[in-house]
Amino acid sequence: MTEKKKKMLRSREWFDNPHDPGMTALYLERYLNFGLTLAELRGGKPIIGIAQSGSDLSPCNRHHIELAKRVRDGIRDAGGIPFEFPTHPIQETGKRPTAALDRNLLYLGLAELLYSYPLDGVVLTTGCDKTTPGMLMAAATVDIPAIVLSGGPMLDGWYKGQLAGSGTVIWYARQELAAGRINYDEFLAMVASSAPSPGHCNTMGTALSMNSMAEALGMSLPGCASIPAPYRERAQIAYETGRRAVEIVHEDLRPSKIMTRKAFENAIVAASALGASTNCPPHLNAIARHMGVELDVKDWDRVGYNIPLLVNCMPAGAHLGEGFHRAGGVPVVMRELLEAGKLHADALTVNGRSMGENVKEAICEDRDVIRPYDQPLLPEAGFAVLSGTLFESAVMKTSVISAEFRRQYLERPGDPDAFEGTAIVFEGPEDYHARINDPALPIDENSILVIRNTGPVGYPGAAEVVNMLPPDRLVKQGINLLPCIGDGRQSGTSGSPSILNASPEAAVGGGLALLKTGDRIRVDLRRRSADIMISSDELEKRRKAWAPPQLVNQTPWQELQRRYVGQLSTGGCLDFATGYQRIAETFGVPRHNH
Repeated sequence: MTEKKKKMLRSREWFDNPHDPGMTALYLERYLNFGLTLAELRGGKPIIGIAQSGSDLSPCNRHHIELAKRVRDGIRDAGGIPFEFPTHPIQETGKRPTAALDRNLLYLGLAELLYSYPLDGVVLTTGCDKTTPGMLMAAATVDIPAIVLSGGPMLDGWYKGQLAGSGTVIWYARQELAAGRINYDEFLAMVASSAPSPGHCNTMGTALSMNSMAEALGMSLPGCASIPAPYRERAQIAYETGRRAVEIVHEDLRPSKIMTRKAFENAIVAASALGASTNCPPHLNAIARHMGVELDVKDWDRVGYNIPLLVNCMPAGAHLGEGFHRAGGVPVVMRELLEAGKLHADALTVNGRSMGENVKEAICEDRDVIRPYDQPLLPEAGFAVLSGTLFESAVMKTSVISAEFRRQYLERPGDPDAFEGTAIVFEGPEDYHARINDPALPIDENSILVIRNTGPVGYPGAAEVVNMLPPDRLVKQGINLLPCIGDGRQSGTSGSPSILNASPEAAVGGGLALLKTGDRIRVDLRRRSADIMISSDELEKRRKAWAPPQLVNQTPWQELQRRYVGQLSTGGCLDFATGYQRIAETFGVPRHNH
């Protein structure tokens, strides 16, 4: 290694600074007490952090505890020194009131760690939904060399001979329970069948979607996102990721060189082709803001709406994670997009090659799972971004608009791709569960279910509650879906074509706050509009009469989040934090601690 390369290492400011022997000795001294040697720490070897997201609180990421051993092997074999450290745990199915509350908390903690400790590069261990964006946001802010190692999906779940996809089976089981076709014990057995192994959701839910986004952005090694957690290839790519982490330090290959506007556009078109989660827009927009890349929620419609659905995975399709991986995973999808002229082929990736170079020879092994670009499942599968008097923006996932939903609501003679209905308004999920089966509530097949005060400020954190089941009496009649609108989010495993992520949210005075049960709503997908069908005078009268809700903070973090968080349309970031960019380069190493 040349002297020039040694000077690139941040860690030398801690461990080998002859201009300040007193502080160097202080830093070195305590890092020797578990067996590291002076020769190692002063030998010019890159210090590579392993941002450990695995813990007993995070079952979707827990196997990273074992994978980190192979990451360590790779780092050592490439001439680096691994420093493993914990990150704030986030588990979508465990954290109350919602895991989204803690994405920004993970981001803050990790950004502080990456900047303030003697790290030259970092391996980001991702898995469950919010760990991926939270870690990429931190890597963008600090901008030291970083690479993503996702944990991979669970093995395919099965129930009575049928594929049972994580999350997706829950919505189906709820319908069956509501209709009286299964009992409580059968309900639990059906849902539990979808989680047969370590790993995150095996559907194209937010976890697999966001780890695929990390790969589409160029921040993971090719093929990383889809390898199931228990496969030997997952440990093998952990080793290769560790090796590569050392190399990107020597190459000074930082996130700012990879996560460019071109990379984000590649990710948007990939999301459409994948049938990815509606959580992808706020998460990718958040990463872009922290990276300093201009990305608007309307770019999801402009760039990605006309992209066809290529991946036949639940909830938009029929297969699960194992099938997606065996078919070729993200590289095959990217090759289809490349050959159709929809990718920026020259976008740089973390292995040092362009996206085009990485995927040009990817081979599809199962055309029922990943379709050719000209033989898609749907010709247009992107996110429709709507606006109107209900909100300034909201997102609708068009790849999950079923034939049944389209016939019922979007094929009216003389008014195609539009529907109208009577609003039934709920003040959060507790109100919904308490009243949805109230016989006095005037719900029928022409109703639109609306849930509000569930956004970043109102919940707090933006809860996955917008996909609401109709009343049991309608389900028993075969009506399994009603149009749903809300200022919260929806699980990426849900197949409901809800209108969600409404911004501004009701809690800060957005249009949903002015809506009343009984109002008529019109949604027009061609015009990308969603409006309350009342006069402008009545709307203004309601606006003047509106008062913000009384919000109760249960923890200090809830209060801080509510005070500084932005809306889902701009990523749900702590808005002040987006002004801190590339801080390792901007500010150099922090001042001494003694």
